[in-house]
Amino acid sequence: MKPLLIVDGYNVIGAWPEAARNGWSIEECRDRLLHALQDYGGYIGEEIVLVFDGYQSDRRVRTEDVMGNVTVVFTMRNETADSYIERLVAETPRYRSVRVATSDGLEQSQVLSTGAARMTSRELLRELRQTRQQGYRAQRRPAVQEGKNISDQLPGGLRERLEKMRRGK
Repeated sequence: MKPLLIVDGYNVIGAWPEAARNGWSIEECRDRLLHALQDYGGYIGEEIVLVFDGYQSDRRVRTEDVMGNVTVVFTMRNETADSYIERLVAETPRYRSVRVATSDGLEQSQVLSTGAARMTSRELLRELRQTRQQGYRAQRRPAVQEGKNISDQLPGGLRERLEKMRRGK
């Protein structure tokens, strides 16, 4: 079972310096965060749930949409993102690794008491940025060096083991 990362969306947006500096609208912030989490999820292989608070909205139902590798949840009227996150963490089996990204101190305490790990919004933003930079660097590196056979670049005895497999030994 994949590890689970639960993100308090508006909390992360509130801690995002680029959003404030660039004057992004709330819709643009949500879209950018979703895209950043989709990229991140592709690199780390975790299931991601992005939760937005609908507490003061006029939403009569909670919506859950799967967008790539991220499930986006908008809570319904009178339901906070915190209460949804707490419930989701409590319902997750203990053997599954769970992390929650929020800067809400009370929420962090609640998450820790249920056995999940917590990270602040800024830690998540830093991790998103670092993971993306590492991915770009890895993609820019040529897979095969100029003038060399790919098998010549395999580590240790891997080439010999693959040759044995190819020959059915």
